Amino acid sequence: MNLFYRQYGAGEPIVILHGLFGQCDNWASIAKALGENYTVYCMDLPNHGQSPHTEEFNYPAMVEDVRMTVENLGLTKFHLLGHSMGGKVAMFFAQTFPEMLISLMVIDIGTKYYRPHHQEIIAGLQAVNLALLTSRNEAEKVMLPFIEDFGTRQFLLKNLVRKEENGFEWRFNLPLIAEKIEEIGAALPDGKVLTKTLFYRGGNSRYIKDEDIAAILLQFPNATFETMDGAGHWLHAEKPGDFVEVVKAFLSKGIF
Repeated sequence: MNLFYRQYGAGEPIVILHGLFGQCDNWASIAKALGENYTVYCMDLPNHGQSPHTEEFNYPAMVEDVRMTVENLGLTKFHLLGHSMGGKVAMFFAQTFPEMLISLMVIDIGTKYYRPHHQEIIAGLQAVNLALLTSRNEAEKVMLPFIEDFGTRQFLLKNLVRKEENGFEWRFNLPLIAEKIEEIGAALPDGKVLTKTLFYRGGNSRYIKDEDIAAILLQFPNATFETMDGAGHWLHAEKPGDFVEVVKAFLSKGIF
């Protein structure tokens, strides 16, 4: 399956993969900044954004869709960057097709299993009655008891779009994601990845703890770790300038 993507800039290719409930447009400002030196392809993963909906939702299936898309773009060697769920897709891709990668950048996600922790978000989304919905403001009021954080609500509401025949719909495949949410936390299978890799975490995030680093290095012996102080899970949105600076430094030198 070919995935929807947006292209920016010119130069050596970088593919960017978003996280759960995200879409490629969330990365537009980062892609434009990196596009000063690179050709950047931001992709909508399956069941997200403007990419097709499917009947399965797991990492091997997403890896195959990314592979098909990059091959149809004529990319044989490229840098791969993924955030959160997209970071897991990127790691699975690196295990499966290491020969295609120049480097790998994994943003605020580790190799371990994560228990499902999006139940309140899913409940808030499911509480919105799309058949009766008349505005985004109305949807936000319905979500408020489930999702207290304003930024999270706004992030999710970017996926709420008007249908051509009136009414609203979610761009992501909410029924499938809710059914398969356990798949999102899947651990990376055993196996080493020798690709030059950056693990970049938020200092206030708990996705990659200090005690996780040893296990990550067993699978990614050529990994470099960087922490953005004062940032959480969405470090690229919280401090985009710092984020781009670190990514560019890694891409050009692999060291800091």
